[in-house]
Amino acid sequence: MRILAIWDNDAEGDLVSMYLGIGDNDVTSAFSEDEVTRRIDEGGHFDIILMPIDLPEPEAGYEVFRRIRERFPGIPIVGACQPADVFRIVRFMANGMSAYVMRDAGGDYMFMLQAILDSTVDAVRAAREEQISAKLREEVESVRKLQESVIPKNLEAPHGYKIVGRYEPSQIRVLGGLPVTMAGGDYYDVFALPDGKMALIVGDASGHGMKAAMSIMTMHTLMRMIRTQKYNDTSHFVEVINQQLYEQSIVNEEGGFITLLYAILDFEKQELQWTSAGHPPPLLQNFETGEVALLGDEDAGGLPLAVIEEAEYETYTSKIPNNIRLLLFTDGLEEAFPAAMTDRHDQFGVEGIKQTMRESRNLTLEETLQKLFDDSHAYTQGSGRHDDTSVVLLERFE
Repeated sequence: MRILAIWDNDAEGDLVSMYLGIGDNDVTSAFSEDEVTRRIDEGGHFDIILMPIDLPEPEAGYEVFRRIRERFPGIPIVGACQPADVFRIVRFMANGMSAYVMRDAGGDYMFMLQAILDSTVDAVRAAREEQISAKLREEVESVRKLQESVIPKNLEAPHGYKIVGRYEPSQIRVLGGLPVTMAGGDYYDVFALPDGKMALIVGDASGHGMKAAMSIMTMHTLMRMIRTQKYNDTSHFVEVINQQLYEQSIVNEEGGFITLLYAILDFEKQELQWTSAGHPPPLLQNFETGEVALLGDEDAGGLPLAVIEEAEYETYTSKIPNNIRLLLFTDGLEEAFPAAMTDRHDQFGVEGIKQTMRESRNLTLEETLQKLFDDSHAYTQGSGRHDDTSVVLLERFE
C-alpha cells in the first residue's frame, strides 16, 4: 500500500512512519510545512493519505486538507485528532474525509493505524466498485430497453390467421450483488411487405450482453432500411444483409456472428418462402393429425451472417395449408437444460418443443406460446434458461 503520511512533529512522525512501513507498505513522509507543501505540489500516486487535523491548528489543518482533496481527488484521507478536538472532525468528515483516529497521550493509537488504513482503503474500494457496478447496471438496462424497443409488441395478421410473438432474456445474473436482467442478442420481427405478403424474422447474435444486443440492433437497422426494396427471393435478401453485416466490426469482431431465419408468407399462394443463415428451420404442426415436423431438415441453411462476405444461401418453399401452426424460434428454447449440479446433461431439444406443441393442440395460440416457455423452463429444474429466447407462433385456420 502506498501511503502519504503527513505529521505535525518529527519524533512522533518517525514512529508513525516506522509502524506503517512494516511489510509491503511504501511510506512517503512529510513532517514540516515546507515538506507538506512540496508533497502536495509534486502530486504522486498514493492509495491513502494520513494527516492530523491541526497543522498546527485546526483552521490551518483544514486548509491543508482542502488542498490535498484538490490535488489527490478520489484518494481516501484518514485524519488524526486529539480527544479534545474530536468535535472538529465533523467538518472534515462532512467534506470528504474517509475516517479518523484518536491520538491518545500514550501513543497506543499507532498500533491501530495499519488496521484503520487497511479497512479504510477496503471500504473506499468497495464503495467505488459499487458505484461502478451501479453505473454498469444503468448502462446494461439502457441497452436492454433499446433492444426491446425494436421488438414488436402487437402483431397483426390478416383474416384467417393469428400470430403471437415473445422475447424473454436469459437467466438473471448477479452484478455488484444485485440482480440484473442482461441485454441479449435475440430478435424477432413481423411486418407487411408492399406487395401484401408478410415477412417473419427471428435472429440470434452470438454471445451475450451489450455486444450481442448492439449486433442485433445493427442488423435490425439494416433490414428496416432495405426491406421495401424488391428482391426476387429470400436468399437474395439474406445475401445482401450478410454482405452489409460483414463490414460491421461490432458484429464480427472476436469471431462474432448472427444466425437468421428470414421468411415471407404469401397468403394467396398459401406458401412460405424461407432462408436460414445457420438458424433452426421452422416447425409446422398439422391440426388434423397433431403431428409436428421440421420444414426441411436440420441442416437446411447456410453459414451464419458476417462470417464470409460472399456466402451463398438457399431459398426453400413450403406449402402452408389450412389448420396448421407454424413456429419460428431461437435456440434458447431448444437448448434449455438443467443446471450443472444435476445428473442430467440433455436439452429440451426439438423433440421437447414438438411434444409441447402436440400437447397444446386444443389450447389457444396465446396459451400454446405460454406453454412453450413454461415447459422449457420447467425442464431446467428451476435453474432457468441460460440463453435468450424468441418465439413467433402463427396459426392458419379455415
